[in-house]
Amino acid sequence: MFEVLVYMFENYIDTHFRPDDNTMSKELFAAGFDEEDINGAFDWFNQLEQMADQPDVYGKACHANTRIFTELELNKISGESIGFILFLVQANILNTTQRELVLELAMNLPQLKINIEEMRWIVLMTTWGASKSGTDKTKEYLFIEDVLINKQKPTLH
Repeated sequence: MFEVLVYMFENYIDTHFRPDDNTMSKELFAAGFDEEDINGAFDWFNQLEQMADQPDVYGKACHANTRIFTELELNKISGESIGFILFLVQANILNTTQRELVLELAMNLPQLKINIEEMRWIVLMTTWGASKSGTDKTKEYLFIEDVLINKQKPTLH
């Protein structure tokens, strides 16, 4: 299902062109994705849209609080991915509400393990809506997009 999410984001969401679900479903099926993965991806994106409508999601980053990860989260999300999320919070790229949104969406994916590459995509998809919230948020989105494309570890200056 994760491949469908990335395909949808690259071809529809990020380009601001999104056909209706029926048309998109037919196009995804023609691209070689199976119906179960397509439906799962639609559900995941619908969940993202609902959660992103929360009032504090794209608000100003606040002082980060301590986050204790559950055993289930630690088993599913790689240590490198958790470190990436914590870095983004510390750098005020993600606020704590966005952190929780990213973690919840990661946990809702069907695969058993979330690696760093997948986590970068999840963060990018989650923060995409923030880029429409003003120049400060566009900078944050572009930072995450750059990290994803360049595949290098970000550094704080």
